[in-house]
Amino acid sequence: MTTSKLLAAACAVALSASLAGCKKPEPAADPAVAAAKVSATVKRDLALLVDSFNAKSVDQAVSHDADEYVGMFHGAPNVHGPSEDAVVTRQQVSDPNVMLAVKTDAVDVAEAGDMAVVRATYQYTFTDPATKAVRTEVGNWVLGYKKQADGAYRIAWAVVSDTPPPAAPAAPAAAAAPAPK
Repeated sequence: MTTSKLLAAACAVALSASLAGCKKPEPAADPAVAAAKVSATVKRDLALLVDSFNAKSVDQAVSHDADEYVGMFHGAPNVHGPSEDAVVTRQQVSDPNVMLAVKTDAVDVAEAGDMAVVRATYQYTFTDPATKAVRTEVGNWVLGYKKQADGAYRIAWAVVSDTPPPAAPAAPAAAAAPAPK
């Protein structure tokens, strides 16, 4: 056997030995299952956030924020980061009548599984600073969750937009008087 044939045979043996030791890659997870897992994770996180807020636990409530968090609330300057969010949250929970209820309408998960958008409706009860009367505001809450380096999902941005209160039911039409004869 010539040196070049011997070298080729040795390379082929070495290559096949190294390939034999390689593990076949695991099949990719079912994207629908992965999206459902992320969806359940962020729904649970939002529920814990609401529970923390209603318990008036500021630190727990803002622990759901990512470092780059931006909160966009109707009529107010944007809130940047958990520390600014803590200032706003502390002011909100100082109201003895404050209560937040949230219904998650949908969670859309990015194909890569690294982000999710939650669309929710809310009912926020508070004391009106101008009238001192208890009011309830309803609206939409859209939250962008982002997967963090530690694998946790945190809120990177949130938009709160109030909507008009539900319309009062229409009064029944008055019965028409019979026409005179």
